Amino acid sequence: MSETAIEIHDLTMAYREKPVLWDIDVEIPKGSLCAVVGPNGAGKSTLLGCVLGTHQPANGWIKIFDVPSDRSEELIGFVPQRESVDWDFPVQVLDVVMMGTYRRLGWFRWPGKAQRDWAMECLSAVGMADLHSRQIGELSGGQQQRVFIARALAQDAKIILMDEPFAGVDAATEDTIRTVLADLKKDDRTVVIVHHDLQTIEDYFDHVLLLNLRLVAAGPTKTTFTRENLLRTYGGQLTLLDEAAEAVRRIRSGRSIRKSGDR
Repeated sequence: MSETAIEIHDLTMAYREKPVLWDIDVEIPKGSLCAVVGPNGAGKSTLLGCVLGTHQPANGWIKIFDVPSDRSEELIGFVPQRESVDWDFPVQVLDVVMMGTYRRLGWFRWPGKAQRDWAMECLSAVGMADLHSRQIGELSGGQQQRVFIARALAQDAKIILMDEPFAGVDAATEDTIRTVLADLKKDDRTVVIVHHDLQTIEDYFDHVLLLNLRLVAAGPTKTTFTRENLLRTYGGQLTLLDEAAEAVRRIRSGRSIRKSGDR
């Protein structure tokens, strides 16, 4: 039986008394690449926030490797949505990545050569070392995303949460992210990603969590990413069901459909 990286029990989260997550019970195994899937407003980003500790649930608890989440912050790295970042803030790429080393340094210690070298190594892993002296706001959207992934790598966390890292990125960045994910899996890290492109779920992830206020289903992608579960997740939201139907057709045919421009 595989070790559990994230255990969520009886989790309920509300904004101004309006529930956005309701009675969530789920376990995410160590070393998995887990997609969090569901329609807009389903609570996907909120779930990441609860695991990260930035959101306070109304009920329930979360454990990270059997330790309460409020005592496990150093185990978790995070890549936010691009829209949530102030890209006009004057900071260089290398400084952004070095921020990932601060937690392990502790208070009153300044990063030195070892931290700088480690940050450069993380930038190299995402193909951004040559741009280390650029201002973050000068980069393209895909390049900015890669820098924030490098920052998460610099944290050397056992669990990495990513909020829509593939959204709006170029093909080169998408390939880079996939390579990074493969390397993290080889290193037995656990990665949890909010993801919208249903056509790539089977190719990118070995575990899936289907969410729409409540937990619809969770488990290995091969057995959980099914027609029935997709329809239960997306319900009557017709614009999203079109995409769900395409994924269902791919599941039925047993073929992998890739977006044009991949590779």
